[in-house]
Amino acid sequence: MTTALLLSMATFSLAASISPGPVNILAMSIGMRYGLGRSMRFATGATIGFTVLLMLMGLGLSAAVNCLPNLLAGIRWSGVLFLIYMAIALAADGGRLSATTMAAAPSAIDGALLQWLNPKAWLASTAGMGVFAAGADLDRLMTFAAVYFVVCYVSVLCWAMVGTALRRWIAEPSKIRTINRFLAVLLAAGAAYLALAGA
Repeated sequence: MTTALLLSMATFSLAASISPGPVNILAMSIGMRYGLGRSMRFATGATIGFTVLLMLMGLGLSAAVNCLPNLLAGIRWSGVLFLIYMAIALAADGGRLSATTMAAAPSAIDGALLQWLNPKAWLASTAGMGVFAAGADLDRLMTFAAVYFVVCYVSVLCWAMVGTALRRWIAEPSKIRTINRFLAVLLAAGAAYLALAGA
């Protein structure tokens, strides 16, 4: 495998992973609300969830998706509902950083579930496999998945670090509530876009 191909894989992975989306918005909110340590669980789950989806797409799940056109519609509507749920939870958050609320941080399972209900993740995994691993051997598939894992993990953690940096500057609950509500609006807008895109 050439260096140019590895750089192309990394560039594609970075473009898909670092751009704003539901997972990154939530990672930033979790970093701001709970700090970097607790946001790492969510980032780890989101990265593992996406990497598993990517590998399954490379191993033939895309063929099943093509045979079952309603599957993607079901995933899209599940993602819309999950984003609305997360937006409501963010909007209702009180903004306090007390230790008593620390146990409520989203988990690794939440991160993985969000990726599996995120149509952007399905499109990125399908496109990535189509470009870099379609018809390729298992070694190439595993290499692409490994590159994507590293880039995705670093990207989600970067968003969590932005949130953690905001936490240091904005300690008042009223300011945290304002930012959370802004992020909730972004999530709700993402849900509305997903709902209308399939209409």
